[in-house]
Amino acid sequence: MATDREFVDYVAEQAGLGERLAVRRMFGEYGLYVDGTIVAFCADNSLFLKRVAQTAALLDDLPQQPLFPGSKPYALADELLDEPGRLHDLLLALQRLLPAPKAKPPKAKARARR
Repeated sequence: MATDREFVDYVAEQAGLGERLAVRRMFGEYGLYVDGTIVAFCADNSLFLKRVAQTAALLDDLPQQPLFPGSKPYALADELLDEPGRLHDLLLALQRLLPAPKAKPPKAKARARR
């Protein structure tokens, strides 16, 4: 089931990060980026936080669930939608701990036709 845009807008509002939070559509669901770093996903109208070795300690108190069948577990963070201050702080902490996105090489210019 795809995520409703209204749910994503609600998550963004609860996060309280304004322009620092970007939302991008991904495979019928949504990725949430703080200052260019992907920190969370909205899938099936639920909020999943990115769980890797660097962020595991911050997310241990949240239930773990696969984002989709066969995926690694992510922290299911729906309960944080009722705690906007905690959600805000946690998203910023994840952004600090996760690696910065790799710079993309510049696109090659199209060859001029002769």
